[in-house]
Amino acid sequence: MTFFIVPPNVSFESFVKPAFNERTVTKKTGVYGSIVTEMPLGILSLSSYLKKNSEIEIKLLDFNIILNKLQSFEYNSFTELFHTVLSSEEWVKYAPTIIGISTLYTPAYHNMLELGKVSKEVFKDALVIAGGGVPTNMYPEIFKTTKCFDALCYGEGEKPMLALVSSVDKHETLNKHTSWVTKEKAAKKARFAFDFIEDLDEIPFPDYDILELKEYRSNSIMSLFPLAKEKKKSFPILTSRGCTHKCCFCSSHTVHGRKMRYYSIGRIKKDFSRLKEKYKADVVIIIDDHFMSEKKRFFAIIEIIKNLGLTSFFPSSLALYALDRKVLEALKSIGVDNLVLSVESGSERVLREIMHKPLNLAIVKRVIEDCREINIASDISILIGLPGETKKDLEDALTFLKTLNATWFRISMATPLVGSEMLDICLKNNYIRGDFLDCDFKKPVIETKDFTPEFIKEKAYLMNLELNFAGNSEMRLGNFSVALKGFENTIKVKDDHAFAYYYAAQCYKETGKNDKYILYKEKYNKIIKDSLFWRSYAEKFGLPPLD
Repeated sequence: MTFFIVPPNVSFESFVKPAFNERTVTKKTGVYGSIVTEMPLGILSLSSYLKKNSEIEIKLLDFNIILNKLQSFEYNSFTELFHTVLSSEEWVKYAPTIIGISTLYTPAYHNMLELGKVSKEVFKDALVIAGGGVPTNMYPEIFKTTKCFDALCYGEGEKPMLALVSSVDKHETLNKHTSWVTKEKAAKKARFAFDFIEDLDEIPFPDYDILELKEYRSNSIMSLFPLAKEKKKSFPILTSRGCTHKCCFCSSHTVHGRKMRYYSIGRIKKDFSRLKEKYKADVVIIIDDHFMSEKKRFFAIIEIIKNLGLTSFFPSSLALYALDRKVLEALKSIGVDNLVLSVESGSERVLREIMHKPLNLAIVKRVIEDCREINIASDISILIGLPGETKKDLEDALTFLKTLNATWFRISMATPLVGSEMLDICLKNNYIRGDFLDCDFKKPVIETKDFTPEFIKEKAYLMNLELNFAGNSEMRLGNFSVALKGFENTIKVKDDHAFAYYYAAQCYKETGKNDKYILYKEKYNKIIKDSLFWRSYAEKFGLPPLD
C-alpha cells in the first residue's frame, strides 16, 4: 500500500506570521498566511500509471488542504500537526508500506524533512521516499541532513516507482535503479539518470478520484489571478512535458528535461471529454511549461476545447513571440478573456543578457494592444532583483511598463530555485542573504553590489502600487468595471489594503454607485487613520482625500 503526502508549500514561520505583502486568511485563533491549493498533478499521473501496471492501493494526504480546512490553528509547529494527523486511527490502520513525499518547491523543503522524520517514527516498517524538484536537485544536502529517507527519486517518477512497487526485494531495486538515489550511492558520487516515459500516452488519465476535489476549489491556483474565472469548475492538466527554453530563473528542465514530449491529439480529446462528461469541467487549466512549441498542435487542441464547449486558462503563460493575431483570436473563440503574459522585465538588457530570454519589447506592446482590441485582459508577470540587474535597469523597466495598457501586473522578487542557473550564480558570488530555501517570490534573499534584499522588497511593492493602483491602465482608459475586479480581488485576499479601497471607491463613484463609494471611502479613511504603514504610502503617492 502506497501513501503519497504533499507537505505544506509554506514555511511554518510564513504561515503563522505572514509578511505585509502576503495573502492572509483569518481563523478563530488569528491571521495566517493564505495557502494556494494546487491539485498535485504529478502524483495523479503516478497514481494512474501505477494502478494500470500493478495491483496497488494508493491514498493521498495533502497538508495544504488540511491547513485550509482548519478553523483554528493550535499547534506550536508543523511537526506537531504532522504527528497528530499521521498518528490518527485512519492512517495507522491503513499501515502503508511505501510513503512518498512530493516536494516540488523549496518552501516545502523543511516540511519534507519533518514529514520524513515523523513518517519513520509512526510507520517504522515503511519505506520512506521523496520525489520532485527539491529531492532531484538537493539529494546531497538531504542525505547530509537526515537519515529518514530510504531513497529519493531523480526526475520523473512513473517508471522508477513502478519498478519499486513491482519488485520483491525493494532495497535491491533502490540500490540498482539509476533513478533512485540512496545515501550510499550519493556518498560514492554515483551518476543518476532520468527514466522518462517517451510516449506520454502510456500514462493513463490522471487519478483525480484520490483527491477531495471540492477542497481544491476554495483557494485554487486561479485565485492568484485577479481576472480569472474562479467560480467555474476547473481542472489542471498537462498536454506535454519538457521545455526548450533556457531562462536563468527556471529549474523545470532538471526534472522533465529540455526535449519536448507530447500526449497525442487523440488522447487529449479523450481526456478533455472525460473532464467534461465525468467531472463537469468548465475550464481546463493547461500547465505545460511550453504549450506553444508547435502551432499546428496548438490549433488542434483549441478546436477540441471549442467543440467540447470548454474554455481554458494558462497560469504558466504562453510564449509571447507565438501570440500573433490569429492565435489570440483562436483563444478568444474558446472564451479566453484573460491571458497571463510572462514579460518578466521591461528592460531589454535584462531580458537578453541576464534572463536569456531574447524577447523584443515591441512584441509585448503589440500583444497587449491586440488583446485589448479583441477584449482579452492581460495579466503581466514581472520578476525583479536578479543578479546582474541594476537600479538603472529597474527604472528603465518601470518606465517601459508604464507605457503598457495592461490590465494587471504581478511583481515578483527573484527566487533562486534549486537547479536554476540563477542559484549557481548566487552561490558562486556569495549573493545569498538569508535562507533561499524559504523563498516564494515574496522574500528576496539576493544581495549584490547594486541592491539589497530590503531595497528589492520595497521596490517591488512600490511598483505594484504604481502600476496596479495609482497608474491603473483600466482606470486611465475609463474601464472602471474592469479595474474594480482587480481592486475587489485585492480586498478579498488583503482586507486592509488601503489603496484597493481608495481606487475601488473612485470606480464606484464613476459608475454611479454612491452607497458603495461611501462605504469604501469610510473604510479607506479608517485604515489611513489607524495605520502608519498605509499613511506613509498615501503620502508618498500624494493621494488626495476622497470627497
